[in-house]
Amino acid sequence: MPTRSAKEFWIRIFSAKYNRFSFLFSYATIVKSMIPLIRPLVFLDLESTGVWPEKDRIVEIAMIRLTPDGKEETFESRVNPGMKIPKEVIAIHGITDEDVKDAPTFDRIAPKVVEWLTGADLGGFSLERFDLPMLTQEFTRAGIKFDFSPCFLVDAQKVFVLKERRNLESACRLYLGKPLENAHSAMADTRATLDVFKAQLERYPDLPREVKAIHLFTHQEETTFADKTRLFRWWNGELHFNFGKVVRLGSLQGNVYGKSLREVAQNNRGYLQWMMTRDFSPEVKKIVEGALNNQFPAPVANFH
Repeated sequence: MPTRSAKEFWIRIFSAKYNRFSFLFSYATIVKSMIPLIRPLVFLDLESTGVWPEKDRIVEIAMIRLTPDGKEETFESRVNPGMKIPKEVIAIHGITDEDVKDAPTFDRIAPKVVEWLTGADLGGFSLERFDLPMLTQEFTRAGIKFDFSPCFLVDAQKVFVLKERRNLESACRLYLGKPLENAHSAMADTRATLDVFKAQLERYPDLPREVKAIHLFTHQEETTFADKTRLFRWWNGELHFNFGKVVRLGSLQGNVYGKSLREVAQNNRGYLQWMMTRDFSPEVKKIVEGALNNQFPAPVANFH
């Protein structure tokens, strides 16, 4: 019988060569040897038209279901989102309108997805930040109520962040090949930060070479929103309301959440006029005032 180290060696070999040796080992068997499963564990990933669950749609879903007895099942499907896929998103995942024109809409595959997720725990990468909110919205649009609260979540991205430190000392080891000396001395930390940045410029030739461009590159999430209070967000080149799901202010009854600023300026100017009289930030009021004068800001370029 092989020793424990020999077993681990061959598990690594067969795991790395899974496609060639799948008749000998499955990922489910390997996972089972490392973490016993009480109920199925489903790893999933989504591709979509964007990152706003209330506005965007899924264009592809893939799931791998691992069972307590070591079996593995897979499911994948392209999804017709019923809307155009923005070209900047196509540049990321490579899925075009042509690729999904004959694919089923999500409501047609939703029962299968529910079947796979029911009674299972869930795994993924950035699961809670993206996949679950997107799935929840798609289920709602399909008229399905699915409760994720009983599921335990295995988020590899969270494990990554918690186990692989992202501090200045780690950066010095990665980029400079040496430990940080005199840590938490202000000048030592400042000098080390500058040295790390120089090393990053050398390592990444595609890193922008202008301060403004680096700012935009490192604040990509911020370029999703037009203001620091995140009341307006960009979607398909237009500003949309990121608040106001329920509005009951005399004659201002309705729902402006998710509507474009241009649409509200045309059809509900009273709401914008009301905003000008309230305690919104000067940044927000400048946007609103511009909309009332038929002036709308252009989106800031984002880097991927």
